[in-house]
Amino acid sequence: MPQIKAIIGLGNPGPDYEATRHNAGAWLVQALARRGLSELRPEKKFLGRYAKVRLDGHEVHLLEPTTFMNRSGAAVAALCNFYKLAPNELLVAHDELDIAPGTARYKSGGGHGGHNGLRDIISALGNDKAFHRLRIGIGHPGNAKQVVNYVLGRPGKAELAAIEAALDEIQATLPDALAGDWARAMNRLHGFTAQSA
Repeated sequence: MPQIKAIIGLGNPGPDYEATRHNAGAWLVQALARRGLSELRPEKKFLGRYAKVRLDGHEVHLLEPTTFMNRSGAAVAALCNFYKLAPNELLVAHDELDIAPGTARYKSGGGHGGHNGLRDIISALGNDKAFHRLRIGIGHPGNAKQVVNYVLGRPGKAELAAIEAALDEIQATLPDALAGDWARAMNRLHGFTAQSA
């Protein structure tokens, strides 16, 4: 398996969005920067906030695009072009409606599943879907018409605690993922559930 060289956390820019469910991927990258004793700094050429960190013996590029979600692809493509990264060397962290808060899943390849950030990244990478994903559960409002307001809303206290517990568990599984032991990373992460009730 190719080694992960970059982790991209998706979200929307600005204070109005930073605490919303749609920014769960960005929360992970922010946590990884802190763990790597670094700070995400604005980087114009990558259209986002960037840091290079050492995590568990691996040098990793961290990127939080500061484009809006549906324009994430431009930032990812800029990072790949500059560092000559292949799509299968990327791990893209994003919010996921189809799984509950307090859970997260690794996934390799596949379609966009209706996620506008993934849709734009796939397009920007020349329709290459080989990048890895980290699906961070935020749950579903139960009605398709409520999805936009839901993802752009803030999670409640218990829900946020469950998402944060999942983010901690993701970080505990990253050493295996970064080392290429996806089976072990998946087994641990996919067996974890933090209750939001």
